[in-house]
Order: sequence, then structure tokens, then C-alpha cells
Amino acid sequence: MALFEYFPNYIWNLSVAIALESGGRIGEIVDMCQPIKDAAASGADAGTPQFMAQWVRVADTLVSLADEDIAKGRAISASEKLERAALYLLVAERMQGHGSPGREETYARALSIFAQSTDLGKINRERVEIPLGDGSMMSALYTRAPGEGPRPVVVYCNGLDSCKELLYWSRLPEALARRGVSTLCVDQPGTGEALRLHNLPVDPHSENWASKAVDWLETQPDADPKRIGMTGISLGGHFAPRAVAFEPRFASGACWGANHNWREVQDKRIRREGENPVPHYWAHVFWAFGATDMEDFLAKSEDMNLNGRMDGVRVPFLVTHGAHDRQISVQYAHDCYAQLVNSPRRELKIFTEREGGVEHVGADNMSYGRDYIADWFAETLGGHTD
Repeated sequence: MALFEYFPNYIWNLSVAIALESGGRIGEIVDMCQPIKDAAASGADAGTPQFMAQWVRVADTLVSLADEDIAKGRAISASEKLERAALYLLVAERMQGHGSPGREETYARALSIFAQSTDLGKINRERVEIPLGDGSMMSALYTRAPGEGPRPVVVYCNGLDSCKELLYWSRLPEALARRGVSTLCVDQPGTGEALRLHNLPVDPHSENWASKAVDWLETQPDADPKRIGMTGISLGGHFAPRAVAFEPRFASGACWGANHNWREVQDKRIRREGENPVPHYWAHVFWAFGATDMEDFLAKSEDMNLNGRMDGVRVPFLVTHGAHDRQISVQYAHDCYAQLVNSPRRELKIFTEREGGVEHVGADNMSYGRDYIADWFAETLGGHTD
């Protein structure tokens, strides 16, 4: 496999890969991981407090160094360090079980540092809030493509265990902006701020919240309401196809990893078939779905199945998947593609050893999925690829 495998278990290695692909520095990552290499040998769950302690330690150093830059008037350099500090804190937080000591404080601090980095670096992302219609809201990061007049926009959603900041660090918003397309990275219910700060659980019917993102974009003068696309990463490979199938205002769609029948994946995980994305997996999904126990969770996830629903997609749609995804079977990509019978332009892209990106959502190399999806939306929403 192409994943950088520093630890003896997949889940810890996945976190390292996320950090590397999101802008982490190899020297800092080795510095954080060396003291906890033995702790990983006890399994994915046991050593997560030690994991957080080491990653917070390096984040603290970066914040201190950024403060020195700020004192010298070096805002850009400070922003660079704060980006990595926020990243390391979010990766550390992601590894903890729900209710673990320090998790809430680490998340809150990461958001604060991320916002400070945005301001200091004048980074092209604005935190916005999207009303969900029931008194609650969905936070998002809006990255605007350059140019005058209304531009096409892609709504980009999380998987099970990601957040809008990690979506931004996947660099898809940057790749789309270079092609003339804006991006709205959302913390939809069950993820990021929606789950952690507002207790909003997963809604399997993604059109409910995705439609609210379209409503909001229709009020923005720099967004073209006729050229709005939708994509999602990992479990977003369920949410995005479903939203496009049920929300006719989307003009194009793509999934970064095809989660065609995630309910079935849970049966496989009960049988310990395939890898989990996070430690404390069952506690995490119970929390994300607002479930009390396994029976309740399985009932609430029953609709996480796209079979019989993809014929509602009547716009261009791209399905991507890694050939050696250890979490989600590549067969689901073929299933999703085969059922896009009413799409006027459908495409299936399986990333192989020839280019890379063979692991789950390209954890080994996100550049190929990022560029392929960015080109797709440029072509189908009226951006440019040159």
C-alpha cells in the first residue's frame, strides 16, 4: 500500500496521512509521533490521550513561535505557523473518544487559532452561517473565486469524522478557485461545529441541509444560482449523490469516495471486515447519530443506502474512488456509477497505482482526486482548466 505507515495500526497512520496531506511538516510529525510509537501497539483506542498530548505540545510551540512573529510584524509567517497549530489540534481532537478530557477545549482552541490565522494571513476563506430553518444554523467556509460578476460555486461537505477546516486543507477550494469556481465548505449536521457546538446529529437525508446551502448561495451576489455543484468526501460520498438526486437546483455533482451503501458497511464493521476511520468507532457513530445504543444507531442509519435513488440524478455526475480503499469497497463506486442512468454525463474514475490516490479518499496522495474533481466542476459549471 502507498500509505505512510509509521505506526502498527491503520487508524493512527490515517491521522498522520491526514496531517501530511493537509499541510503538516514531516519533521514536526515525526517529533510528535516518536514518543508514542509504542503506545500505538496496544491498538487504535488505548493510547489516544498520549497522542493528543504530543500533538498539543507541538501546537503549543508553533503558537509561541507565531507570537514572536507577530511581535516583529511578520503576520504572514505567523499565519503559516498557526495553520499547522490548528491542524495538529484538530487531528488530535479527532482521535479522542466523545467526552474525553480536554477534547472540547482542544476543539475550541483550534477554531480560535484557525480564525486568527485567517485574519493574519488574509486567507481567502470567510466563516459564514447558513440558517437551517428550524432556528439552528450550519457554519461554513466560503472561498471566492477571483473575478467580477456571479461565479459558479461548489458545496463541499464532510464525511463522518471531518470538519470544514480539513475540507479547506484538502486544497480543493484553492484548486477550484484557480479554475474560476468558488467553494462553500460546510459543517453539516453530525460533523464539526454542528455536532460539537450545537448537538445536531447526522441527517441521512442530505437534501434537507444541502438545499439550505443552495438557498443561502442564491442570496449571494457573487454566486451564480444556475451553476451550483455539490461534492463530498468519504461519507460525503453518500451525502453528495443523494443531495444532487433530490435537489434539482444542483447543476453538477461529484463524490470523493463512493459511500453507496454505508448502512451495509456497518454490518461489515460489526464483523470486523475493513478498517475503521477513527478510534472509539462505535462510540463516535452513536454520538454523531444521536443514538443510544447499537440497535438505535442501526435504525437511524437505515437510510444510508443509495440503491434505488441515483436515478434522480439528472445532471453531470462524477464518481471517484481509490483502487485499494481499505475502508469502503471499490465495488460501491461501480454500483453508484451504474445507477446514474439519467445523468446526461456520468463518469467513473478509479485511482490506481499508476498515479496514486489508491487509499481511502486519496489519503496516500490527495492531489489526483483534488485535481480531477476540480477539473470536472470547471468543465461542467463553466469554469476554466487553463
